[in-house]
Amino acid sequence: MNFVRLKAIIRKEIYHLLRDYQSLYLAFAIPLILIILFGYALSLDVDKVETVVVDYDKSALSRDFVRKIDASPYFHLAGHLDRAADAVSFLDRDAAKVAIIIGPDFMKNLQADREAQLQILIEGSDPNFAGIIRGYLTVFTEQYNQKILFDFLNRQGMTTIKPPVDGRIRIWFNEDLESRNFIIPGIIAIIIMIVGALLTSLIIAREYENGTMETLKSLPVKAGELLLGKAIPYFFIGLTDVLIAMLLGQLLFGVVMKGNFLLMMLATALYLFVALALGLLISTATKSQLVANQMAVIITYLPSVLLSNFVFPIVNMPKVLQMITYIVPARYYIDILGGVYLRDTGIAYLWPSMAVLAFLAVLLTFFNYLLLKKEGL
Repeated sequence: MNFVRLKAIIRKEIYHLLRDYQSLYLAFAIPLILIILFGYALSLDVDKVETVVVDYDKSALSRDFVRKIDASPYFHLAGHLDRAADAVSFLDRDAAKVAIIIGPDFMKNLQADREAQLQILIEGSDPNFAGIIRGYLTVFTEQYNQKILFDFLNRQGMTTIKPPVDGRIRIWFNEDLESRNFIIPGIIAIIIMIVGALLTSLIIAREYENGTMETLKSLPVKAGELLLGKAIPYFFIGLTDVLIAMLLGQLLFGVVMKGNFLLMMLATALYLFVALALGLLISTATKSQLVANQMAVIITYLPSVLLSNFVFPIVNMPKVLQMITYIVPARYYIDILGGVYLRDTGIAYLWPSMAVLAFLAVLLTFFNYLLLKKEGL
């Protein structure tokens, strides 16, 4: 390894970056846009669900039921309707997600210790969203039934029955159940793939298209020096983007890292090295900037979003896709991010994921080296 030649290649790549404003825009502006868009727009929290009510009973108990629904942070009462057909129309037009229809003898049946009629319609075009709403409503009706039962026992002068099982639930690591607490760290993995893989997928192919690859072959430059010289500027750009994303996540969204910062940076360096090596491998193999860019999107960006446990849980995927996720680097990095950001997990628990990233980095670098040697470097 000749450091003079390495320094010259690094200087050449930096000069190209300074002249190529589009690459600089892709390197800095798009990650900032991504973290703002993902942070504000992508939310898996379900609250203030638009709800309409048809109250045929119009009694004190039915009004009390509706008030309690409206007081819940999970539901927003969009209106009182006169007919069930009007409620169905609201669901059809997507003007409401939930319609509650209270039967005409709601209060009379409750006071006579009979089952009261209550119909709840949920707009289920999004099954995950509908499932969460159904869970909220199930818990709400159970608590309302429990309150009515306790009130009845008190009126009869009987001792309140205590449930035989007292489940006390405590949420660890994400106490407020805010989706942004795991979305913001996950965006860091996407940013690294954009900077690391998408940008570096163009740099070797650019040398082929510009005809300068033959010049590089005629120089006393070795394959390892070319790889390092091309990768180092993007490595520091990627680290800068990660630090900016961490800062924005804390300032804009209040997402604070609970774990060790140095461990986070070590894992980030490994993952960034994998992204750079993967981008260089695509660039060397395709020798075309257009093809390399398209291949990088398919091989790096899309799997990082879809097959990494970032948005879609891996356990819910078909077995074939679950097997494919084992070769997606983002899967291991997002596991590390969850441990460092949310659980304050140390290296004793995270070392398997870091070891896989290190192995992938070495393997991809080896393939890059073989391809460049084959090209005559």
